[in-house]
Amino acid sequence: MEANEAQELQEHAEHGAHESSLRPVAFTMAVLAVLVAVTTVLGHRTQTEAVLDQNRATDQWNYYQAHKIRANETELAADLLGVVSIAGKDAAAKLAKGYADHEKKWNDDLKEEQAQAEATEQKVEQAEARADRFDLGEALLEIGLVITSVTLLTRSRIYWYLGLVFSVLGVASAVSVFLLK
Repeated sequence: MEANEAQELQEHAEHGAHESSLRPVAFTMAVLAVLVAVTTVLGHRTQTEAVLDQNRATDQWNYYQAHKIRANETELAADLLGVVSIAGKDAAAKLAKGYADHEKKWNDDLKEEQAQAEATEQKVEQAEARADRFDLGEALLEIGLVITSVTLLTRSRIYWYLGLVFSVLGVASAVSVFLLK
């Protein structure tokens, strides 16, 4: 064996030893990439849920407004009926009673519809809060992934540890979504 070959084998062995010491870093990067993908998908689904809930809340408020307009029109018609004299007093009394029944029913319906709209708006706020937590988790995980990848360039483990800190914070933010009420 020549001196050159021995030196090449030694360099190759040193390079292989250096590579094996970076395997945990590479594995960490792969895990972080998966966590970023999962957090991104969950965040997007939560944002979609918030948009759909907002549409439902808008529809519910529109339904409420339509009933409110009908109730006001019925009240105006009943008031007008009370002022105008009609040839048949019995017919007028029957119409007035019908309007009064409609008003009572619509007033009850309005309270229920308003409560449903407010409940749907509450769901929107909750979904937006969850989406914000997922977004923060995603950002922290991405930062952790990038900082961890610097370890491969610098061969300094301090970046790996710093990347792990950001990653743990990102996971904590994403997991905290399940603690929100």
